[in-house]
Amino acid sequence: MRYMMLIYTKEGDLSKMSPEEAQQIREAHAAVMHETRERGMLVAVNGLGKTNTATTVRVDGGKVLATDGPFAETKEQLAGYYVLDCVDLNEAIYWAGRIPSSCGGAKGSIEIRQLVEFDGVPESTLKPHRVAVASAAV
Repeated sequence: MRYMMLIYTKEGDLSKMSPEEAQQIREAHAAVMHETRERGMLVAVNGLGKTNTATTVRVDGGKVLATDGPFAETKEQLAGYYVLDCVDLNEAIYWAGRIPSSCGGAKGSIEIRQLVEFDGVPESTLKPHRVAVASAAV
């Protein structure tokens, strides 16, 4: 089963973070990415641009309305995500517990959502990760 781990953190000025703290966060993310890639579980991982670069799209009566900024005012912002192919929710919880969520200087949270595959949509179905496939071929 594929699970998306949504990383919520307090968006802040990263330049105010000590170089040591920033390095610890980078190393913790790198460790999760490396280990899940080696296990063939890593489907996707990305950080997101700051909320001031966001655009929200709504459709009202067939008319498309695009507005600057995130869809809601919150104390924490969506900072990035992982998509991991886990055996079950317990395994997803384990990996979510290893993902740093303090990128903005304050502790955040990880929201786990199981991804739903859509019949007839090939992009929706799980495909073997090319790194995992290459590793298995060696």
